[in-house]
Amino acid sequence: MPGWHEATKTLQDEGVIQMVGIIQEQHPDRARLFMQWKEMGWPLLVDSYNLLEVPYVPITLALDESGVIQRLLPRLEDEGQLGQDFVEEAFGVSAHGAAPQAAAPDLDALARSAHARGGARAWRDYADALAVWGGDDQIDTAIDAYETAARIEPGDGTTHFRLGVAHRMRYDSEAAEPGDFQKAVERWGTALDIDPNQYIWRRRIQQYGPRLDKPYPFYDWIHAARDEIRARGEDPAPLTVEPRGSEFATPAESFEAGSEEEAEPDPLGRVLQDEGHFIEVETVSVPASVAPGEVARLHAIFRPIAAREAHWNNEADDMVLWIDPPQGWAVETRMLRHPVPPAAVSDEVRTLEIEVRAPENARGGAPAVIPAYALYYVCEDVDGICMYRRQDVELEVAIRR
Repeated sequence: MPGWHEATKTLQDEGVIQMVGIIQEQHPDRARLFMQWKEMGWPLLVDSYNLLEVPYVPITLALDESGVIQRLLPRLEDEGQLGQDFVEEAFGVSAHGAAPQAAAPDLDALARSAHARGGARAWRDYADALAVWGGDDQIDTAIDAYETAARIEPGDGTTHFRLGVAHRMRYDSEAAEPGDFQKAVERWGTALDIDPNQYIWRRRIQQYGPRLDKPYPFYDWIHAARDEIRARGEDPAPLTVEPRGSEFATPAESFEAGSEEEAEPDPLGRVLQDEGHFIEVETVSVPASVAPGEVARLHAIFRPIAAREAHWNNEADDMVLWIDPPQGWAVETRMLRHPVPPAAVSDEVRTLEIEVRAPENARGGAPAVIPAYALYYVCEDVDGICMYRRQDVELEVAIRR
């Protein structure tokens, strides 16, 4: 986008052309930050569910005054600029007239049609409308509709992908349910198994997956963008969900197992257990399953339990996660640390990520369990006593048969 923006900036300033972008991002506010960083002020539309069904990006199109596509433009480095033949040509008024304005669909009518017709396409159309037009309070209904469509037509990769998007949307909202992140990864994986050529689906998994499968670091530009925006005297556009380790990680050409020299922090299990009283734990495997010898990135997500007013105590040591891989499994490192923030207390979600490699002789079937435990300082309610606690964690990886 920046290249085309610079190449056409004079034409934009003269009012000859209008740039418009459509993005397939799961988190569109990150694109807003990118646009602010590169000082691109034109409209940006969001298609997180890939309703356009594009198989790859970028695609650059030239439309005339009536909204008719007149050119499929080559890559900028192949053409160098927007062709003068397009800019100067008078296409005239399309026989179809001006492009129609989009109108909100009748959700009740689509629901009746889905129940009456009972087909996968009717249920997917209803789910699409809910996802785009229904708002956050309709996400549960959208997920149910996508699930119905997937049961009726399990070979439709598009439905599985969009169901994964909806699960991740809910995961990032206040309505999040346990397992939403893992279900999103599973559905994206199912979609990609159905159509391994779909670029958009593959990138969505790679965003959260292991470094061996990454084409590039997805969001390593964010820190530089914020610094440069602040240096201009502006406030960077806020992000609803901050990128985490896997989204910053650089690609790797090989898997490197960690050293065995790290000292286990609680080998005898003497630290008192927090059995989910203060901190709840969610684990996610990306991808959802691996073949023998392949690598997965595991996410361990820790949340203070709001009902108990639990919060982190940051006046002591860092939180740690110790991994004890079974025989044959390899891990990047056995000890992960989450640095404490500067505030004395906090209640943020903490995520630790580790890459693991399955044994070459791993057997498919039941998920493999990698034992781990976390050590942290936690307090209960505002005036409660702060404690040092341990919580045992089971990191699961499914092995494909």
